[in-house]
Amino acid sequence: MRFDIITIFPEMFGAYFSESMLKRAQEKKLVEFRTFNLRDFSTDAKHKKVDDRAYGGGPGMVMQVGPLAAALDKIVQKKKKHLIILFSAAGKQFDSKQAAQWAKKYEQIVMIAGRYEGVDSRIKKIYKMQEISIGPYVLTGGELPAMVVADAISRHIPGVLGNEESLEERRHGVGVPVYTRPEVFEWKKKKYRVPRVLLSGDHKKIDQWRQRK
Repeated sequence: MRFDIITIFPEMFGAYFSESMLKRAQEKKLVEFRTFNLRDFSTDAKHKKVDDRAYGGGPGMVMQVGPLAAALDKIVQKKKKHLIILFSAAGKQFDSKQAAQWAKKYEQIVMIAGRYEGVDSRIKKIYKMQEISIGPYVLTGGELPAMVVADAISRHIPGVLGNEESLEERRHGVGVPVYTRPEVFEWKKKKYRVPRVLLSGDHKKIDQWRQRK
C-alpha cells in the first residue's frame, strides 16, 4: 500500500511515520508514505503561492485548483487501484470499517491535506474523490487527519501489526479494559486491584467478562 499526501507542510509527517509499527512496516515494504509539497506545483515562480481570495467575498483564503490538479496528475497512478481523499468537515465520517475495506481494496491512497477555507471545488469535478471527516469538529488543516487515516488503514494490512490477533476489533471490540503487573497497585494509601477473573486462568470466564465489557 502506498500513501501519497499533498500538503503545504510536508515536514509535519516525518516524525510520526518514522517511529514504532509504521517504521517497521516501511522497513518490511508493507507500506510506503510519500509527501508532496503543493508549492512545488505552483505556477507562481517567485512566491510559490497556492491560495487566493474566495470569489463572492468572505474571510480567509482558498487553495487554488491549478496546483492541486497538477499535483494529482503527477501522483495518481491510474493503472493501480487508487482512492483520492479530500479532508472536509462536511465529509462522511471515517471509521474502522472503512479502514479495513480500503486496506483490502486499494493499492494507492492519495490524500489532500487542505488548509485555510478549503480547496477550490472544481478539483472534485476534475478528479473523482471521497470527502472524509475524522470527527465532528473542525481542525486547522488536513495533516492530522491524513496521519490518522494512514495509521488506521495500515494496521489492517497483513503483517503490519506482526500478529493479526492484535486487532482489538477482531476480538471483543475497542475499549475493553486491560491490566498488567503489578497485581495490586497502591497509590496514596489506596489499593487498586486487577479484577479477580483475569487472574483465575479460566479462559471461558475471562472471555465472558470481556464480552460484557
